[in-house]
Amino acid sequence: MATKELKTKKPKISTVETEVKKKKSPSKKEKKEDGKVILRIRVRAYESKILDSSVKQIIDTAMRYDAEIIGPVPLPTEIKKYTVNRASFIYKNTREQFEIRVHKRLIDIINPNAKTVEALTNLSLPSGVDIDVKML
Repeated sequence: MATKELKTKKPKISTVETEVKKKKSPSKKEKKEDGKVILRIRVRAYESKILDSSVKQIIDTAMRYDAEIIGPVPLPTEIKKYTVNRASFIYKNTREQFEIRVHKRLIDIINPNAKTVEALTNLSLPSGVDIDVKML
């Protein structure tokens, strides 16, 4: 008995279907070409009340120049714990713990104009507030 091997042919895909398959979602570079510029501001501080007041000041300044704002988005609080011996000689087993909490907020400003950026750079914020600004 002879066995026949079946030869299967792959169906040809038309050129229109291949062009559709080649198209992908727009990349980050293509999104930037659409004219969307995002100013991302990360604000950090040890005290949450000072942080909230400075974020409010940033938002008020951006709103004054008709900027579109997303946020403030509260990011997770970073907690650093330090364990220290209470005594140096006799009571070695007693320890004390200290912690530092760093509160964070994120603000996005979409398509800021020159006046908005200039007003944000001239802001005077309280000491202990750290600001990181990125253009996306």
